[in-house]
Amino acid sequence: MSRASGPTIARWQLGRQLKTAREAAGFTQLAIAEVLACSESKIYKIEAGDVGVGRGDLIVMLDRYGVTDEDRRTTIFDLQKQGKQRGWWSKYGNLPMNYSMYVGLEGAAREVRNFELAIVPGLLQTEEYARAVVEAAWPDNPGEVDRRVELRMARQACLTDDPPLKFWAIVDEAALHRRTGGNAVMRRQLDHLAAVSTQPNVMLQVLPFSEGHHPGTTGSFSILDFDEDVHSPVAYVISPAGDVYLERPEDMNRVTLTYTHLHAAALSPGKSRDLIAAIAKDLA
Repeated sequence: MSRASGPTIARWQLGRQLKTAREAAGFTQLAIAEVLACSESKIYKIEAGDVGVGRGDLIVMLDRYGVTDEDRRTTIFDLQKQGKQRGWWSKYGNLPMNYSMYVGLEGAAREVRNFELAIVPGLLQTEEYARAVVEAAWPDNPGEVDRRVELRMARQACLTDDPPLKFWAIVDEAALHRRTGGNAVMRRQLDHLAAVSTQPNVMLQVLPFSEGHHPGTTGSFSILDFDEDVHSPVAYVISPAGDVYLERPEDMNRVTLTYTHLHAAALSPGKSRDLIAAIAKDLA
């Protein structure tokens, strides 16, 4: 089964094409917004890939920008068409924009490097563990819990689809000791972690307590790498102020350096499995 990324990457690529064309033509976002009789924020969102653009508006933009090359226009119109499609995750209802964007990027990524401070990575969670995590966030909304858990389980297909996602996870040891869902649920989760970590496309490392303070204590994050013709690397950073995406080279260098330090401090995959097994044994 082939992996599907939905409209996310197409919108990002279209937005980049339109921004480049606008700047080459000497238009400001406000100027083209006045031409289209829309808000300046809408142009920003189109160029950021947050929203799609109608074909009529797209024709006006390309004409104003002087984009006359037929091959380039065809490519842009193809991206516009792809960007209007609904992602496979839409059947799970309306999701926060940042989260639905992440699901699309995850589906298109070649490799994801993930650091988790407090919980097991979503792609490696069992269903009952995931339910315990989600119920803590929505304790009075069983419908929301059900759809979130179903989506999380569906996302895990990227580890077995063709080609499978390369997933490198570093998990703080604290996440393994937190008895999410109770002893039995946590024991099965730890057993699952040990088993899935032997897959050739999955590398799991544990950052032990013995390392003391480390650069990941500020929060969890992911680095998504794509094929060169798809997109440049993107970092997804989780924070109390809201989740953000980083793309600028200086931001990517900082996040990548942090991950490199975490990798160096973490146990090897083999020793990580040994530690996971020992923690699971204590829950028996």
